[in-house]
Amino acid sequence: MIKIFYRQGEEVLLTQSKTEFATIGKENVLWIDLLDPQGDEKRAVEAFLGTEIQSRAEAEEIESSSRFSEEDGAIFANTNFLSPADEQMLMDPVSFILKKGVLTTLREIPLRSFDVLQAKIQARPAEFPSGFEVFVEIMDKRVDLDADIVELIAKDVSVFSKRINQQEDINEEFLLDINQLQENAMTIRENIVDKQRLISNLLKSKLCPKTGDVRDDLTVILQDIASLINHTNFAFERLEYLQDTVVGIINLDQNRIMKIFTFISLLLMPATLVASFYGMNVTLPFAQFDFAWIGILAVMLIIISGLWILFRKRRLM
Repeated sequence: MIKIFYRQGEEVLLTQSKTEFATIGKENVLWIDLLDPQGDEKRAVEAFLGTEIQSRAEAEEIESSSRFSEEDGAIFANTNFLSPADEQMLMDPVSFILKKGVLTTLREIPLRSFDVLQAKIQARPAEFPSGFEVFVEIMDKRVDLDADIVELIAKDVSVFSKRINQQEDINEEFLLDINQLQENAMTIRENIVDKQRLISNLLKSKLCPKTGDVRDDLTVILQDIASLINHTNFAFERLEYLQDTVVGIINLDQNRIMKIFTFISLLLMPATLVASFYGMNVTLPFAQFDFAWIGILAVMLIIISGLWILFRKRRLM
């Protein structure tokens, strides 16, 4: 699917036909949005821009040198948009091309933030004189959504902390839940740092407007990203603390169980020795009396009681 936003007078119009490139001047095009495009749509955009659009493999390239580049007077930028899915984070790659004030975006799945922005562009066209302003708006909304995700992580951390304080279901499964939340926090942090690097490179670029609100807005977004990174780091540190606490509680429970078993073994050991002694097939003291077993049982109970009192006095149990 292709959507072309172009200026006509003071309005921004939308067309979804690639054949309109023949009648629309480059100076009037504001934004070309490609959603899982067909081959002919992609080639039409390449011919219109006079540059090659990166493939999906290039868009998913994780090396920093490939996340931002400049070629033939065009800026190529790639980043991932996160979306929560069950207990994990999905990463959807989005590619940006900025050339002569025209923004081109390439994505594989629908994004609600793009739909909202497209409606806003048509409702308030004066706020978007070029594709750079559209790019700034996309990044600003994306950082806001990332902030919401970080807030969700922080809420989950608080819930886990309360469960630990109340000692509810503190087990191995709970420890795995914390580990999954740690993985999500790391993914979010990596994604936010990726956007920080992208915007920093854009500000350094000679193709970025030197004057106007674009640079100021990008600088503000960088400050927001820096605060998000600090918030994410704090959430990750809390998760590490919770993980250590859960491990400690599980170890204490296991030690308590082992202590109980050890105590029972020590209590029964002297009695077992007496029973083993009288179990020998030889003539033993008091064996000739019919009720000798009662006395032997009494001796065993006395030994067990004595050991119990001794352990209690020394606070070993």
